[in-house]
Amino acid sequence: MIDFLLGAIAVAAATAGLVFLSYYRRTRDRFFLFFASAFWLESLGRILSVTVAAFNDSSTATYVLRLVSYGLILVAILDKNLPGRGKT
Repeated sequence: MIDFLLGAIAVAAATAGLVFLSYYRRTRDRFFLFFASAFWLESLGRILSVTVAAFNDSSTATYVLRLVSYGLILVAILDKNLPGRGKT
């Protein structure tokens, strides 16, 4: 049951990434590209935690992947809100 839920979360994250990619294609705003990348990394992490036995929820690689994903979201927000940047 846990694997099924992790798969559902992976599909939802990948779908959210596709939605943000369509917003990026429409507006050419880097903000949406950062968010799409972050959600795809989240999806990749969930897929790897189901398929690779050594890549479980308590492994260091999982936390590093999530840290990079959340870091991308933080970079997107900072890039958009800092003066003189994010006017793409």
